[in-house]
Amino acid sequence: MKRLFLSLLLCCLAAPAAAAERVTLVSTDYPPYFSPNLAEDGSVAAIARAAFRAAGYEVELVFRPWARLMAEVESGQYDGVVAVWYKAERERFLAYSDPLVKTEIGFYGRRDMPIEVQNLGALTAYRVGTVRGYANPPVFDAAGLQVEDAVDDLTNLRKLAAGRLDLVLIDKALAAHLLRSELPAAAEKVAWRDPPIETMPLYLGIAKRKPDYPRKLADFNRGLAEIRRNGEFARILRRLPLAQ
Repeated sequence: MKRLFLSLLLCCLAAPAAAAERVTLVSTDYPPYFSPNLAEDGSVAAIARAAFRAAGYEVELVFRPWARLMAEVESGQYDGVVAVWYKAERERFLAYSDPLVKTEIGFYGRRDMPIEVQNLGALTAYRVGTVRGYANPPVFDAAGLQVEDAVDDLTNLRKLAAGRLDLVLIDKALAAHLLRSELPAAAEKVAWRDPPIETMPLYLGIAKRKPDYPRKLADFNRGLAEIRRNGEFARILRRLPLAQ
């Protein structure tokens, strides 16, 4: 019996560990939250990886242009997306995780044209840059402002600095990052306008096209709770700060 026990023990020790389940997530270039040009692909990407790892998964992260990313998630090409704002119509094909981080959404304006932004109803005469396909704050959509869509936030900031827009609707941390890293000359011409319109959480979105999406969502939320509990979440944000 002792020899049998030792044989079984040796077999268990020699057997390879079970491979972690793999998930393939997609993201877009949206610094400082996630970007292939940032350390660890950005803080939110690092949080997503850590949460899945705590639940026993390995993550492959693919970066794609925003314009086609959501269509590819909807078709089931990927397990999920890092990360998105809540939009009710996306619930048709996305299951939202627990919140990851909060973002401040509001206006950047031109320094030579100070505009008070507290009352959205008073902004109807101004040209406001937005990004095609983004989930804007509902209160902004309801205001009926003159909006001009662009393919990305960088384009909007360029147009604002050139005087082709009066305001840009943008994430505060993203704008600060883009002005610091991509448009330092424009930083002298544009500025953030308080107060923000809304504080909007970012979520991991799991593709409902995948048959086992409820399990992956539950596992991710469990892993996210664990890294908050054990301090890994806070360590990631200290290592990869969202605001500088």
